[in-house]
Amino acid sequence: MKKSILATFAFAALAFLPKSALAQEQQCDNGIDDDGDSVYDCGDNDCASDPVCKPDGQPENSDQRCTDWIDNDGDGQLDCDDSDCFAVGIYACEGSYDTMKRVAKSGGTATAATPGGNDIPELGAGMSVEDLIGVGSDNDGERNDVACSDGIDNDADGRTDCADFGCRFDPTVTVCQGDPDFRFSVVARGAQTYEFEEKVKNTKVDTLQLRAFGPMPLVNDSFFLLSMRADKTPRLTFAMFQVPLGKNGHYLNLNSGGGGLSIELIRSAHKRLLLDSAFYLYNAFEQGNGAAIEVGGPIDANGKFLYRAFAAGGTGRFSGNVGGGYVSDDNNNYTYTTGGQIHMNLIGYHSRWDSSMLFVKAPLTLSAAIGMKYDQRAQERYPALNINAILKWKNFILVGETYAKQEIDFKSRHMAYNLKVGVLAIPKKLMLAVDFGEFLELKAGEYPGDVPNDIASQRQETQIRAAAHYYLWRNIVVGTLLFADRKVDPAPGQTEQVHSREAKAVMSYRF
Repeated sequence: MKKSILATFAFAALAFLPKSALAQEQQCDNGIDDDGDSVYDCGDNDCASDPVCKPDGQPENSDQRCTDWIDNDGDGQLDCDDSDCFAVGIYACEGSYDTMKRVAKSGGTATAATPGGNDIPELGAGMSVEDLIGVGSDNDGERNDVACSDGIDNDADGRTDCADFGCRFDPTVTVCQGDPDFRFSVVARGAQTYEFEEKVKNTKVDTLQLRAFGPMPLVNDSFFLLSMRADKTPRLTFAMFQVPLGKNGHYLNLNSGGGGLSIELIRSAHKRLLLDSAFYLYNAFEQGNGAAIEVGGPIDANGKFLYRAFAAGGTGRFSGNVGGGYVSDDNNNYTYTTGGQIHMNLIGYHSRWDSSMLFVKAPLTLSAAIGMKYDQRAQERYPALNINAILKWKNFILVGETYAKQEIDFKSRHMAYNLKVGVLAIPKKLMLAVDFGEFLELKAGEYPGDVPNDIASQRQETQIRAAAHYYLWRNIVVGTLLFADRKVDPAPGQTEQVHSREAKAVMSYRF
């Protein structure tokens, strides 16, 4: 009796279900949604066991095979998630930028549809595509070559990598300009300098940075970067090779041992508000090791909180000498460091790889990071603490960073801080910036004899700089006037304070 009642209710329930809920995909290779459930052919679970939907072991090498809902080559990456589908001659996985560029080259026309949605806001009078970043549903959290090629929707706005407005429209992002393949970039800077105290003039190309970067062949969601300086002697200054750990945005990378905790050292020369890093901010706290390994990724689903942990070793004290080392004294102690950092996007999104140079107005963004590490140099051992923060809002940017350490052997205690303020006085034309900072000896060291070489260069210092950047051609060609005033305490055995004042006129190119 109970079974007949249950059967009656079951048939009654089935009678009220929509017809599509009872139907199944009839043919798994006809391009038709037979059962009306909005998924067709091999994308429909009904076809999971159909022979036509089984991988054949052959490569993803055509538009048809990159849209058939089958992982043909069995590498765990389906259709457009597979880097093979971005090979020359395959167009099915192109974003709107690539499609428009290709069609324009062929003399045709194309619409500006956004990958994943047709929601590009209207351009008003005097606006350019850069003004669309952070507008509407765009969260403005992907604006650099790393974030725009890591396969992750870093700012959780529904657009990944080159589909994101920041990746598509920010001219500093180059991996989304054309095919997602290897890129080559140049940063060149010519300078006319004048040192007031010594009355010395000089003219030179003081920066020539060459970079190659992009995804690694056949490794999805990977990234590599080779950065070379060629202005004094050709030398590879930084190398990084990054691969994903799982599918949730975590990564593993091997790099050449630069960077550490400071945000100053990893930025390219064209991303700095005052042209060069503040020497006093990292000299006593960071060292160049021979090689490093790092893991990192998001802590939460929206990428608001991120972690990174690293370990590095080797005698990399000569910055840029990848594969070699340099020790300036008789102490050959093994040098190494290990540490970790938490990055917090409190409002909006900001990456440590992002530029500090504003070109258009920025949405409200507040980001901070705190990190600790242990360092053993050739001459000293110390734990160190780094805190940095950035605030962006409309035409303003405020960047602060502080470093502190407690030296173990010599009992000294040091700290340094730097505060930068930037104002986009005229959008797309004029950026003004000023910074101030100090290196402070909070507690003098207890040295057994002569002050070791590494320690002697860590002297109390104060510096103030001011700069005006004029965008001559978008932010590709920039003219800069800079003034710096620096005061450094006497070196051991000397009595006079070093005071230098320098003016620079600089022309910078980046492409």
